[in-house]
Amino acid sequence: MMLGSVSRVARELLHEASRDLAPTLIVVALFQAFFIQRLPDSPGGLIGGFAVVLVGLALFVKGLDAAIFPAGETMAFDFARRGSFVWLMLFAFCISFASVAAEPALMAVAYKAEVVSGGSMGALTLRLVAGLGVGLAVVGGVWRIVAGDSIGSYLVPGYLVVIALTWLAPPQLVGLAFDSGGVVASTVTAPLLTALGVGLATSIRGRNPLLDGFGLIAFGALAPMVIIQLYGIVFFEPPAAGTPVVMMPSDDQHQYVAVEMLIDFLIMVRNLLPIIAVVLFSSFVILRRPLADPKGLAVGMVLVAVGLFLFDEGLQVGLFPLGDEMTNGLMRDGVAIWAIHLYGFLIGFATTMAEPALIALSIKADEVSLGQLDGFWLRCLVSIGVGIGIVIGCARILHGTNIAYWLIPGYLLVLAMAVVAPRFIVPIAFDCGGVTTSTVTVPLVTALGVGLAERTPGRDPMIDGFGLIAFASLLPMIIVMAYGMLATWMLRTRRTAGEEGE
Repeated sequence: MMLGSVSRVARELLHEASRDLAPTLIVVALFQAFFIQRLPDSPGGLIGGFAVVLVGLALFVKGLDAAIFPAGETMAFDFARRGSFVWLMLFAFCISFASVAAEPALMAVAYKAEVVSGGSMGALTLRLVAGLGVGLAVVGGVWRIVAGDSIGSYLVPGYLVVIALTWLAPPQLVGLAFDSGGVVASTVTAPLLTALGVGLATSIRGRNPLLDGFGLIAFGALAPMVIIQLYGIVFFEPPAAGTPVVMMPSDDQHQYVAVEMLIDFLIMVRNLLPIIAVVLFSSFVILRRPLADPKGLAVGMVLVAVGLFLFDEGLQVGLFPLGDEMTNGLMRDGVAIWAIHLYGFLIGFATTMAEPALIALSIKADEVSLGQLDGFWLRCLVSIGVGIGIVIGCARILHGTNIAYWLIPGYLLVLAMAVVAPRFIVPIAFDCGGVTTSTVTVPLVTALGVGLAERTPGRDPMIDGFGLIAFASLLPMIIVMAYGMLATWMLRTRRTAGEEGE
């Protein structure tokens, strides 16, 4: 009986994960066949990598349901019930900082930035600065929920600060700052922040989980845009002309594959340990009570760790090499520019549909709204926005326009829409912009942006190569808010027609 239940759950999870990854495989196969017209160098490795990604995604989603969501909501409820708002703020800061430090997507962007910048922007520095910013911003987001303030009264001034800093920051860091904002709330951070916000809003009288519970991811995504640009204004020194590229040392210096995999798994566990430590310290020392479900938490965290490990290994074998290979193939002579734009749209749509962070957010939005916001259709809208954003970002690189001339009008439009859009959709729209680009999307999108900049005459990979993730985060916010405005208008129209018919 137990084996049958386990087998059924495994089949369901693998079915959902394979459905999510199938669009990416279809896009890659079509472009390989019709535009690149040659087989990959190691097709077996790519297929194996995708298979491992599929299994890892299934385990990760199961671990979220078993550990991350219950732990975050329970902690938020207990802190609010006890009135321990100072400890709640400290918990929010620590859990946010620890989860950002474990983000594989941020690591990928940070390492790429260190390589492209010749070492002038260190990977560890970028991660620490981003983590500090996210921690402080989430504290502000938690206070917003406690005080019951409108999210616009915080985010609108925040984005106006971002826009002002864009004109002052070094051009080498503008695109990187916006990209970092798009990846900090990713595979690990987004589920924790979603659970924390919804749990806190549920436990405070007078708060609505749908209106007040979402938005912490938006605060987290905003912070790196501010703090990295501030860091650039005060501390950053561009590399001198002719500075050799500093290649990142590889951890894979071991003779045996089994040893490499064991070390990679231990690194993944190490990245998750600060999160576990914060949960345990908060429970036993601050709240002074045992864990509600220690076995479920342990099993869930193991599933998350194993799922993320398999996910990451599959990316290293499959998606990272594939991103470079697809970009190289599309940039060769004879391939039309429209094919690059089409690839950007389709790969953005396909990979976003498979993003674990977006999956986690859409599940919670569907649950809290009692089905009014269908999780699957929300992911479709966000994925369309990502695809459009990548097309615009590619056009910007090819034309060589300053990224500020594109992003600033876009964010001003977002701020204007946030004022007139229905209240329930604004926090979710901002959160969707923060979870679009994660572990699946980043390798392919970053490789596309840097590859385009490297192969387009007159472009600087550091200045022009970053920014695609920023566009991929901006457009979903516009589309989701537009959807909320349209749905509200249609509902009012139907009600008016019904009243007139009576």
